[in-house]
Parts: sequence; C-alpha cells; structure tokens
Amino acid sequence: MKLTNLAKFAWATLGYNMLVILWGAYVRATGSGAGCGSHWPLCNGVVVPRAPAIETMIEFTHRLTSGMALLLVIALFVWAFRAYPKGHTVRLGASLTVLFIITEALVGAGLVLFEWVAHDASIGRVISISVHLVNTFLLLAALTLTAWWTSGGERVVLRGHGIALWLFVIAFFSMMILGVTGAITALGDTLFPSASLQEGIAQDFLPTAHFLIRLRVWHPVVAIIVGVYLWFLTGLIALFRANPRIHKIAGLLAGLFLVQLAAGMINLVLLAPVWMQLVHLLLADLVWVAVVLLAVSNFAESELRQNLPQDASTTASPAVASTIQ
Repeated sequence: MKLTNLAKFAWATLGYNMLVILWGAYVRATGSGAGCGSHWPLCNGVVVPRAPAIETMIEFTHRLTSGMALLLVIALFVWAFRAYPKGHTVRLGASLTVLFIITEALVGAGLVLFEWVAHDASIGRVISISVHLVNTFLLLAALTLTAWWTSGGERVVLRGHGIALWLFVIAFFSMMILGVTGAITALGDTLFPSASLQEGIAQDFLPTAHFLIRLRVWHPVVAIIVGVYLWFLTGLIALFRANPRIHKIAGLLAGLFLVQLAAGMINLVLLAPVWMQLVHLLLADLVWVAVVLLAVSNFAESELRQNLPQDASTTASPAVASTIQ
C-alpha cells in the first residue's frame, strides 16, 4: 500500500520525536540539565546564550529540538484536521499528540524550574522523571496511532475481545513500570557511578546506600518478568490470530524485547556508558511502539468480526459501539 504524504509525515514526526527523546537522555547522562540555569523558556536569562559552556550548548540544543518537535506536531494536527472529516480516528490521534507534547514540555519545564536536574538526587526528581517517562510513552503511543491510522489502519474496537483486552492492559501497565524503573536506574547510574561491576552490585545491597542505588536492583528483575509476559502474549496472539500482519508485528515485538534484554545486560557489564544508555532507551521506545501496533492490529474492527460467530457478525457490529473514532 502506498503511503500518503500525510502518513509519511506522521511516521517522520514519530521518528524525529524519538531522536529528541534520545537527546534528552543525553542531557541527563552528561549532567547538562542545568546548562541553562533555572530559566525556562529562556536560557540563562537570554534567548540565545553567548559564549556558552558545553553543558549549556547541550541543554540549549535540546530545547531547540524540542521546540521543533512541537511545531511538527502542530503541523500534523492542522494537516489531519484539514484532510479528514469530523469524528475520524486520525483527528483523535492528532489531538492526543498535541495534548501529550504540551504536557511533555510542561514536565520538562518543571524539571528546570524546580532545579531537578544535574546532580540533584531528591525524591522530587525521581517522581518527576517517572511522570516524564510515562508522558513520553503516551506521546509515542499517540504519534504511533496517528501514523497508523493515516496509513490506512482500521479503527479500534475495544468491546467483544474478552480477556485479550485485559492482557494488553497488563502489557501496557507493565511496560510503564519497566520504563519507570529503567529511568530511575539510569539516574542512579549517572549520579552514583561504580568503578566496577562487583562494586556496583555490592552497593545495591548496602542498607546505608542512597535510595537511588538500592532501587537499581529492581530494574533487571522487572525486565525479566515483563519479558516473559510479552513472550507469552505474543505467542498467544500468534496462536489465535490468523492475520499475517499481526504475526509479523508479534514476531517483531518478541525479537525487539530479546535484543533489549541483551542490551540491558551489556549496559550493566559496561557500567552504563552514555552511548549504551542511548541504545538501551531507543530499544525501549521501539518495544513500546511495537506493543501499541500489536494492540491496534489485534483490536481492529475486522479482527472482531472474524472472531464473532457467523450468525452474530451482522447483529453484533452496532453493539460494539465503544470505539475509538
């Protein structure tokens, strides 16, 4: 199927936002979050900093790329509303994208204004980066839905799928928990680096260690549990769905998570170098996008009709009125 220009733009906007997210992680990993001081949206009280330090350049670049992401999302929103009629799913996806990129900017502003950046190791920062991670996942989900629907994806029907709906609810919730533990672990690795793997493991279990260090041990545990669950889910979906497209997405998700687990182990052994943290985060974002794509494919209207009894397929369609449209 040939993609429309709007569909190409939607997928490109999704990809660009992933790059912005990676640069934001680079800001955190290099301790450059305070590069513009406690000023927002200005940088050190000016629009364009003069003779900036490297930390200022890193943070200022992040703000510029984030501003471009906002402009792209607004353009996507306007284009979607001009190209599709009232009530269309593309309009919903574009509207959610605008909502979550605005909240993304507000959370980022809060990090700067409350000085939860650089070497801050407070509870406030932990809570804020957790909220930031969840909002980032929601933003990526909205962008993925918009790109999917502009590419001809069907509307999503939530009723009539039985336990499958709850299985995906668990998957999304589990992925968010995994992402939050990953963000906290990355912060701990940045603020409290270890000289060796043995030293890092020993610190994780010290009762006198900082709470960020003691929380690091939970991320690999959660990753293994979520990985087993996603493998179970993809196997189940592949077993009960005949659609080749769903099989491909399920296989992609299973493969991506396997690579993600391997990247996590390498990240641990190498003591979380910045480049490996970025690879790990990119894979996490791709896994999240794959989960979203698997869900929308599984809950497509045509999939529901195929799984209804023959004599009920015509009468049940109006009854599944709980649709995203």
